[in-house]
Amino acid sequence: MKKSLCFLLIIFLSFVGPSLAGEADVLDVKVMVSEDTTYTFDVTLSHSDTGWEHYANKWEILDENDEIIGTRILHHPHVNEQPFTRSLSSVEISGDTREITIRAHDSVHEYGGKVIRVRLP
Repeated sequence: MKKSLCFLLIIFLSFVGPSLAGEADVLDVKVMVSEDTTYTFDVTLSHSDTGWEHYANKWEILDENDEIIGTRILHHPHVNEQPFTRSLSSVEISGDTREITIRAHDSVHEYGGKVIRVRLP
């Protein structure tokens, strides 16, 4: 009986294990303006990356109309580097945009973690 339960538990965890890492959260955003409409973003994310099967794989900048105006692709898991910060530079933003939203994306849950709204300098 014990062996059967252990076997079922192993099977169960192999299916739900990747989803246990949760959603990717944006923890911090630093914005620097280099010209009137060109910005650099330093974004800190937290996600319990488990490896290639479940990791934070990008973050996005959205304008006030929820249009994507910039995307930073994360090309690999950051299992042993949490939280971590990555930058995106030369982002052109319309002079009419006063506030942006940064959201994270992971390979299992997609969106849904903590976002941060930032007023542009």
